[in-house]
Amino acid sequence: MKILAVVFFFLLIGTNIYAQNDGVNKNSSPFKIARLKYSGGGDWYNDPSAEVNMMDYLKKNTTIDVDEPKFYSVDVASDDIFNYPFILLTGHGNISFSETEAARLRKYCDSGGFLYADDDYGMDEAFRKEIKKIFPNDEMKELPFSHPIYSSHFKFPNGLPKIHEHDGKPAQGFGIYKNGRLCMYYTYETNISDGWADTKEHNDPPEKKEESFKMGTNIIVYSLSN
Repeated sequence: MKILAVVFFFLLIGTNIYAQNDGVNKNSSPFKIARLKYSGGGDWYNDPSAEVNMMDYLKKNTTIDVDEPKFYSVDVASDDIFNYPFILLTGHGNISFSETEAARLRKYCDSGGFLYADDDYGMDEAFRKEIKKIFPNDEMKELPFSHPIYSSHFKFPNGLPKIHEHDGKPAQGFGIYKNGRLCMYYTYETNISDGWADTKEHNDPPEKKEESFKMGTNIIVYSLSN
């Protein structure tokens, strides 16, 4: 049954049959990753090659209909966020959402969108504070290694791979569910998206880059199939 479900999912991707889900336009195939612009001083724009390379990896290693691999960005205050089923939030420094922006992101998640946040070492404190504006009544919870996000395409039986050392703490993945659906996923002490960037940016060894791309694929496949 699991194999049939996977086949059916990729048939949906290939034929561009996405359902409209109360706001987020899932008919905007081909798939693209949009980087979220935010205020507060953090470098939301760092390593723009990351999404380009991740989209290129998807083109070569999955049947997902992927748009032209290039850097796409969207302002948190814009209604354009509803045109992207998958949004990446990352950076090294401070993040600040107004109450209006927090409400917009809450609506985005409630309406079928998927927010992937990746701590680029330095945004954790600000992110944890600002996420409470978006989800004031919900706590981030660490996902168990048995969660399907760790096996949606490639197998990660021990959870997140450790791409960068940072403080030497174990890599952790946290999530928030709304209406029974994981709509926000946060990776901490690993920096998956840095592994997607051009080798010259961080000089990651090939095996670490491959792990980051595989985990990125899992996150994206899971988000599109749920």
